[in-house]
Amino acid sequence: MLARVANNLFWMGRYIERSEHIARYLNVNYFSSLDAPNSLSQSRQFVLHSMLFMVGEKEEDPTKVLIEEDVLFKIGLDPDSPNSILNNIKYARENANSARDLISTELYESLNKFYHFSVNYPVATFVKNGLYDFTTNITEITSVLRGKIRGTLLHNEVYAIIMMGMNIERATQITRIINSKYNDALKAQLNCGEPLSKSFEWTTLLKCTESYDMMRRFYKKTPTSISTLEFLVLNPNCPRSVMNSLNQVYQHILLLDTNRYYNKSSTAFLVGKVKSEYQYKHIEEIEGNIKSFIESILESLSQISIKMEKEFFNY
Repeated sequence: MLARVANNLFWMGRYIERSEHIARYLNVNYFSSLDAPNSLSQSRQFVLHSMLFMVGEKEEDPTKVLIEEDVLFKIGLDPDSPNSILNNIKYARENANSARDLISTELYESLNKFYHFSVNYPVATFVKNGLYDFTTNITEITSVLRGKIRGTLLHNEVYAIIMMGMNIERATQITRIINSKYNDALKAQLNCGEPLSKSFEWTTLLKCTESYDMMRRFYKKTPTSISTLEFLVLNPNCPRSVMNSLNQVYQHILLLDTNRYYNKSSTAFLVGKVKSEYQYKHIEEIEGNIKSFIESILESLSQISIKMEKEFFNY
């Protein structure tokens, strides 16, 4: 397989996963604000600023009044915004086109439908009353795409490369969501006196990652900062956790890296090293400085991605 084609498969997986997490973040934050327990979390401006923060378009002036339709358009369907859901889907399809002969017809047709659904969605409908319909469809279609990847592709190098992309992106997006909701929890603490450890934003965070029910089942108590972070970062059995994603990346990398000898310059070594670090980390170590821990995770994921591209996709 050409390195260029492998790179296309890797980024196809990343863009599919990215579009899903952005869509769910918009959906959950917008509609959970209707039932929020404090005035700040109910504020539409608070929600809009949080959305921009999550996708990397942070508004530097916290007092600026944002226009809801403009923010939703920018994140959802703006063809000129590189971080929009529309462009993520477009990039996923373009990468699939470049690797068309390596993926199944079923997967390509589903991805093509995904693209046409988003590109033909009426902008006026989306920014006025179509947010729920659009974002729900995005999350459901990405689930179908994951099913097509697992159910129609040979579980060989092609599958491994796509899944590496999806899992490294999942870990990145989960960490970005954690960072955004931690930022929101700090604001709620400052403005409403809401205790950081018991902030409503931790519940919203779990719903953004589709982990609320399983977290309640696992801990059998109301979410707190510690239990939420432990579940989404360190729990290897939570399919949305950073730890689980790293485990998946490591398994798929071993399929590509047939050299079983000790090689400290390899991607497999770096992933194993980062994986081991979080595998033996206690949540108490995180509690003291959540912000630096989040930055550390993002830096580690960035290093893995760069190392991966140099080793496998350097063309």
